[in-house]
Amino acid sequence: MNTDISQLHIAVLKGGPGSERAVSLASAKGVSEALASLGAKVTDVDVTGPDFTLPENCDLAFNVIHGTFGEDGQLQGILEAKGLPYTGEGVAGSQLAFDKIATKQRLREHGVATAEFELLKRGEWPTLSLPYVIKAPREGSSVGVYIIKQEAEIEPALNDAARFGDVLLVEKFVSGHELTVGVLGDQALPIIEICPKEGFYDFKNKYPFLNPQAAGADHLCPAPLSPELTKLVQDTAIAATRALELRVYSRVDILLDETGNPYVLEINTIPGMTTASLLPEAAGVAGINYAQLCARVIELSLAERKRR
Repeated sequence: MNTDISQLHIAVLKGGPGSERAVSLASAKGVSEALASLGAKVTDVDVTGPDFTLPENCDLAFNVIHGTFGEDGQLQGILEAKGLPYTGEGVAGSQLAFDKIATKQRLREHGVATAEFELLKRGEWPTLSLPYVIKAPREGSSVGVYIIKQEAEIEPALNDAARFGDVLLVEKFVSGHELTVGVLGDQALPIIEICPKEGFYDFKNKYPFLNPQAAGADHLCPAPLSPELTKLVQDTAIAATRALELRVYSRVDILLDETGNPYVLEINTIPGMTTASLLPEAAGVAGINYAQLCARVIELSLAERKRR
């Protein structure tokens, strides 16, 4: 499918009401400039909730709203009701991938390795042995993630995490290499190994342009893995997207333990598109520049909308 992007009027949906608004605005800047460079007519739309207005005679919505509202199926449902094609996964796939608990349950059903986990209701105490990770199940960019290595850390983390909802995900901590794999349709991009300079790859270290005091992280791409391990990790990423029936584009976060076993952590269906983001970096190593990546996302998305 060859789409002439120069003939399209594209609304770039940015911002959103969630905790990743600033990241989305940075992603949108890059996407808008790239689409304009390809000859498209581009209109930026700052979305703060469901009552947003689309430009007249718009052909496509390019969604770069990360996290709440933009990535969880809500925006997708609104766009479908308006009859406007959009980038990324559909309503069902977006809802499933955004929910870390539902994702892990689906991965387990399909035999895709993921770390041992349990669900914690408000007032309950974890039963997994330390160390483990407490996660808010419906947040992105490592918002609401707490690595617990000592008992004294449990109660403060639970108290803080309670603001994200009544049910939390507790996941066995896996020590090893932190990897991420971009997926475009059926193509697994080169693996990136993430090496935080201090702490873990949290919101501050992910987006140093928003947090100048953060130490940041080194990205190794392609990750220094053997050909056999590289194939195993990329195959695991593809298997994870297939388990969730995702067909457009995503970024799969994986931990590779010290014995070479990969464990899928989560799948992002609206991955970052900022200058510091991982998906554009991996695509670049694969020979796909930023504008080509945007074009590929559009082609895959239109094919999926047509298929459905």
